[in-house]
Amino acid sequence: MLEELDPFKIAQKQLDDAASLMRLDKQALSILREPMETLIVNIPAKMRDGSTKTFTGFRVHYNNARGPFKGGIRFHPQENLDTVKALSAWMTWKCALADIPLGGGKGGIICDTKKMNDYELENLTRAYVRAIYKFMGPLIDIPAPDVYTTPQMMAWIADEYSKITGYNAFGAVTGKPLEVWGSQGRGDATAMGGMYVLREAAKYRKVNLKNASIAIQGFGNAGNFAFSLAKKMFNSKIVAISDSEGAIYSKKGLDYETLLDVKKKKGTVQGYPGAEKITNEQLLELNVDVLIPAAIENQITSANAERINSKILLELANGPVTPEADRILAERKLYNLPDFLVNSGGVIVSYFEWLQNQSGAYWTADEVYKKLDAIMTRSFKDVTSKQQEYLKEGKKINTRMAAYIIAVDRVSKAMKYRGWY
Repeated sequence: MLEELDPFKIAQKQLDDAASLMRLDKQALSILREPMETLIVNIPAKMRDGSTKTFTGFRVHYNNARGPFKGGIRFHPQENLDTVKALSAWMTWKCALADIPLGGGKGGIICDTKKMNDYELENLTRAYVRAIYKFMGPLIDIPAPDVYTTPQMMAWIADEYSKITGYNAFGAVTGKPLEVWGSQGRGDATAMGGMYVLREAAKYRKVNLKNASIAIQGFGNAGNFAFSLAKKMFNSKIVAISDSEGAIYSKKGLDYETLLDVKKKKGTVQGYPGAEKITNEQLLELNVDVLIPAAIENQITSANAERINSKILLELANGPVTPEADRILAERKLYNLPDFLVNSGGVIVSYFEWLQNQSGAYWTADEVYKKLDAIMTRSFKDVTSKQQEYLKEGKKINTRMAAYIIAVDRVSKAMKYRGWY
């Protein structure tokens, strides 16, 4: 039997497993298994040659029982509705686990940004806002950047939405440049939050992060900052890194500045001098202290879960581990920290940005990081406590199920008090 790799079916399976463990009311489960709203739009946008091309876009509103919908926008040639639905579900649980007053949403457009210039990207971004503006806003649904979208695009979204509404609505989107009231600390927030979780996990599992070997799959925003921050904060040794072209490994460790230079000049990390070229699959199976999947979903499956060899598995990407792999990792007692705990720093600092936009009072980077640290540390301790609580009752659950139980309980209780069931 083939393993299920559809991201939304995986998200539903994870929810069902948690619901069974916590004996969730069936009425609540029926609400939580599907998005509240799914919007599919055709978006005509002007191209550089004067022609008009029509793109397909999505915006999914998963659940807003605890606050406005919140979630990024992805511009990707393989974007599809099931992926967007899954990500909107995980955003719901991410916000609930962090205990911030937001719900979950997600958006995307099927396009290849590598084949588009700034003129075309701006036209497409603004056209997307015109297509969905009735479904977004500071108190309705607040987008943010995600795969292949940037702070500049968020500035275009804020401007287009402001033109439509007739007032400066900076709080309609987060992840903006500082010059149009973005937040300090937003650029590296996802990785920084992950590092706070790693610090707490290392203390809990008695792993010394100084000179610890780390392998990172992915060298996008999250993987890039994870590399630099792990070195800066813990003096860890990053021995492997990858991008879409492949991976490299060096037992003595990789130098960050050299890596940036090689990536800029050659377009891939595989040009790094003196490092061994390996595959993404080989990177995942390295014997290291910490493995950080920071790329895309479904990277650790039933096919390779038996060969994962890290002391700590830190899911910085969304959905990198399948349910079947989860089961295998748990049987092997491998310590796995789930995505919607580890990578919640991005949405937490987006929440901070939204708060600052609403109030007109702005914080320093130190203030942002201090507040982020407090929430990430609390969330880690909540998950650990919930796992221990079930263990004392004779029920073994992994960290993902512990995180799910906390998040689903918070959302279902909000729905109950609001009279949704």
